[in-house]
Amino acid sequence: MVLTSVEKMAGLQKKTSGIRNICILAHVDHGDQEYLINLIDSPGHVDFSSEVSTAVRLCDGCIIVVDAVEGVCPQTQAVLRQAWLENIRPVLVINKIDRLIVELRLTPQEAYLHLKNILEQINAVTGTLFTSKVLEERAEKETESISDTAPGDQIYDWSAGLEDTDDSHLYFSPDHGNVVFASAIDGWGFGIEHFAKLYSQKIGIKPAVLLKTLWGDYYLNTKAKKIMKGDQTKGKKPLFVQLVLDNIWSLYEAVMKRDKEKVEKIVTSLGLKIGARESRHTDPKVHLNAICSQWLPISDAVLSMVCNKLPSPLDISAERVEKLMCVGARTFDSLPPETQELKSAFMKCSSEETAPVIVFVSKMFAVDAKALPHNKPRPLTQEEIAHRRELVKRRHAEKLAAKQGQELSEKPPSENSSQVTGNTDDTKGEEQQLPGQAEITTSKAVKQEADNKESFIAFARVFSGVVQRGQKIFVLGPKYDPAESLHKLSSQCSATDDLPLVPHMACCTLENLYLLMGRELEDLEEVPAGNVLGIGGLQDFVLKSATLSTSPACPPFTPLNFEATPIVRVAVEPKHPSDMPQLVRGMKLLNQADPCVQVLIQETGEHVLVTAGEVHLQRCLDDLKERFAKVQISVSAPIIPFRETITRPPKVDMVNEEIGKQQKVAVIHQTKEDQNKIPEGIQVDSDGLVTISTPNKQATLSVRAMPLPEEVTRLLEENSDLIRTMEQLNTSLNEDKKTHEINQKTLDRIKEFKQKLEQNLQGRKWRNAVDQIWSFGPRKCGPNILLYNFEGYKRSVWQCLGNTVKEGSKYRDFDNSIVSGFQLATLSGPMCEEPLMGVCFTVEKWEINKVGEMLSTSSQDSGECDAIEHKQNQDATLTSSGSDEVCSASEHQDSSQSVPKSPEKISKHKGEVLLADCYGPFSGQLIATMKEACRYALQAKPQRLMAAMYTCEIMATAEVLGRVYAVLSKREGRVLQEEMKEGTDVFIIKAVLPVAESFGFADEIRKRTSGLASPQLVFSHWEIISSDPFWVPTTEEEYLHFGEKADSENQARKYMNAVRKRKGLYVEEKIVEHAEKQRTLSRNK
Repeated sequence: MVLTSVEKMAGLQKKTSGIRNICILAHVDHGDQEYLINLIDSPGHVDFSSEVSTAVRLCDGCIIVVDAVEGVCPQTQAVLRQAWLENIRPVLVINKIDRLIVELRLTPQEAYLHLKNILEQINAVTGTLFTSKVLEERAEKETESISDTAPGDQIYDWSAGLEDTDDSHLYFSPDHGNVVFASAIDGWGFGIEHFAKLYSQKIGIKPAVLLKTLWGDYYLNTKAKKIMKGDQTKGKKPLFVQLVLDNIWSLYEAVMKRDKEKVEKIVTSLGLKIGARESRHTDPKVHLNAICSQWLPISDAVLSMVCNKLPSPLDISAERVEKLMCVGARTFDSLPPETQELKSAFMKCSSEETAPVIVFVSKMFAVDAKALPHNKPRPLTQEEIAHRRELVKRRHAEKLAAKQGQELSEKPPSENSSQVTGNTDDTKGEEQQLPGQAEITTSKAVKQEADNKESFIAFARVFSGVVQRGQKIFVLGPKYDPAESLHKLSSQCSATDDLPLVPHMACCTLENLYLLMGRELEDLEEVPAGNVLGIGGLQDFVLKSATLSTSPACPPFTPLNFEATPIVRVAVEPKHPSDMPQLVRGMKLLNQADPCVQVLIQETGEHVLVTAGEVHLQRCLDDLKERFAKVQISVSAPIIPFRETITRPPKVDMVNEEIGKQQKVAVIHQTKEDQNKIPEGIQVDSDGLVTISTPNKQATLSVRAMPLPEEVTRLLEENSDLIRTMEQLNTSLNEDKKTHEINQKTLDRIKEFKQKLEQNLQGRKWRNAVDQIWSFGPRKCGPNILLYNFEGYKRSVWQCLGNTVKEGSKYRDFDNSIVSGFQLATLSGPMCEEPLMGVCFTVEKWEINKVGEMLSTSSQDSGECDAIEHKQNQDATLTSSGSDEVCSASEHQDSSQSVPKSPEKISKHKGEVLLADCYGPFSGQLIATMKEACRYALQAKPQRLMAAMYTCEIMATAEVLGRVYAVLSKREGRVLQEEMKEGTDVFIIKAVLPVAESFGFADEIRKRTSGLASPQLVFSHWEIISSDPFWVPTTEEEYLHFGEKADSENQARKYMNAVRKRKGLYVEEKIVEHAEKQRTLSRNK
């Protein structure tokens, strides 16, 4: 319910210094001056960390809620990191302190040490984030200073600048006033300033002194009435225990033990009034809540901390503004001057008419059309009430008249004449009434239709200017570039003008503005800067998030940082095929409503949902069934992603016997020969070099596959965004486009990335490998590498660093075909068409025959389109044959433009070209040949599957540890460490678990341990499955151990066959083996 009127809210919105935009980041929990607080709650489950990201972007501060018993969980670290990345100030609430008293039965001294330990853990997380930031800045300064100083003068300083920087304001400490100790269930909470004021009057010590000493190693010397340092060394009680915790513990003890006298004494000394109903209640918790919520109300403690410690929108830092405005590799200085001027509008957060309007939409959320203010039932006006009263009176009179008519009809006919006129009037009344009823029914139908509809509202924050209903505004997509659009538009133009088309920019009208009050929505006419609001009518312009502005110079904000990686996929289809359109529409709506979900349509035609985890998946499916599609759906078993890779040949066999040199090749190739019969025309050397020619025999390729070291694969995965940026820079350099000045910071990152690669790729076989990198894959930014190692060709992915090589070699025109073939090969491997990972392909030979060269020279000259060339060549070539129709433009031109010397040569040359033509374009042949070469090179090495792995953190008590281990081992899990939490009987188990085995894991653990253990699963990394999916016994020991069939389950083979079945690929399985005719052993009677 809205306790304050909307008018008062709108008035408070105009006073920016009194606004606090905060979000609650929990794990599983939830003065004199007037303040307006926009409180955004976010879910605590690790699957929904994307919701935290959307909330954090709109806020200036956040409350982090930590459980006093469990302490710092993985999710606590994740939310602290998200708050840090968005530059927002956190405050801390340590909740559930009542559990330390009632459940764990700690003494006040033990509880103090436990709370101190939790604070240290949280501050350690903040400390690591701060250290990494300082070291980054230090490294940047160093690179700048190195370029300025002579090489001999450089002396390394080990201090790294951490001592000079002040970080005291970052940490949580009760004496800073940014920590509240609370028990929400019992209704109490306090910051130490409350007790500092209280005791300053009693003891006679200044509140400022008490505030500094109430938390820490201080004790009270009662004789001298002084606060002394070093409580532990002298065996004294710390001040916090003596003055704060002892009192709370004694109150709990008195209430729980029903000590009436003591309770009454405490209540009177505190000056509280407790009702008779609460004090007589059978449950002591009710009595306790009544006392605590009056003595230390949690709402007052948290509210005062929020108002005093969290910043208003006016206090936005310059660093945060620059971070928001700089997308990707751009620095703030490289933005156009008109864009840089907007920084002052951000900093002022002004609500003047002239200020540019800048709004960020962080997510779209669906609401029932019934919940919109204009569809709500509203109180009737006096006129409407009077009108309805009249209608009721008229109906009542008509009913009475009808009754009288019936009575008259029963009388003799002589008296009936007067009644006829009355009846006719009555029918007229009924006729008049019918149209009204029809209107009612149609309006009801329209209303029902509106009720079933989901309406989307944009969840947004105004960073500058005043947003007004009906205002026209620009919607800027994530790829919008103000530098390009300012050439076409003037910086003063507005969305109302008639403007030319600009890519990634649209104009829209803000139809409705809403004040968000929990589930309630209230209409607003305008919203000034610094406020959070809902905007209606943007569903056709904004998919998930967007930047809105009245100025075309405004850049799109940086994309949101999502902690969770979408990894769990399911295919969805309707139970009744006729419902397919509703499902497609429903999936579109779901995609818009959830910031983390991904909706795909695969090549197979399947509609796939990609979600962050099992809980997130369930929520998405429920939303799809009940809200968005409203149809019955069938859901496939989860589609588990795998990766394919190769390893070094094994040194020991499956029974740990060392493999001899002659046998090593045999082990690898014997299994491969059965699986993959290598077709004719492909040569495979003993060391795995594959040589293959194009179908028209004009080019020959030799390719070798090698496994990349683990560190390199990890490095490529971590820097995928940087590799994508490099690819974009190289493309623009190749096309001679006028690129923006390449950001120095990005260049430094690329150089650092190159150095790290060189450090990790060392040894004889990796000599000069980094400089020979031709491409990364798949999608040009994946964890696989293509190298060139043949003469007469130079091309590098490091072009953007300044070492551009431009030359017209014979390979130049077709090198993109080789790269495309590599991209296709890495996108779907030979085992089960899954992407490759950690593989390096080296092209060791690439020969192009003379015709191939002629094709390349002709393709350089060609500039005309296919149709014109076809017309020119109709006389010269026979269009009747089917092979000619496949001819490519470059080959047609080759036959028409080359000038031969004799008729014999003409016919010979034409024959050669036709030979090439019947296999299609030469570039296409190269792509296919390169793809095949990569696949065969991969099959010449020991292949392995890689499984996606979750890190799993389980908190369990000692008595259920065995059951937790049983569930983990059953699901192929591996325990990394197990430690006991200080001061509790709870164990923390850290393990890794394959995603493929994780479905139903949380439920099974809860069932087996009766709810005493709960796991948190977060996607971590990819790990090689050690078993070979193609393994068959080859040595005598293996035959003895595994038997001739070796039919014990091979985990890798099981996974591989499951994926192949799902994709409709061939699976080599024997349904019945050694079949025998059934015979009955009993005698025929």
